[in-house]
Amino acid sequence: MSLLALDSQMMNNSLLLVGAYATLGFLYLVLIPLLLFFWMNTRWHIMGKFERLGIYGMVFLFFPGLILFSPFLNLRLDGQGEV
Repeated sequence: MSLLALDSQMMNNSLLLVGAYATLGFLYLVLIPLLLFFWMNTRWHIMGKFERLGIYGMVFLFFPGLILFSPFLNLRLDGQGEV
């Protein structure tokens, strides 16, 4: 193998590795936390105890991504309206 071919192959492997890290980072910090926020917001009052336990585990697992979106998303309950 020539030196040029080896350099080209190493560059392709590096780009593939950077792409894999970027994809995993996007999934971990953006996509899954947004889906988790949506899931919690829609099913908060009707979750069973095992589903709630699983959601709390996912919150623990994806905490960095949830912290990134917490200033922009509002999960406060609606309340009773005008009293």
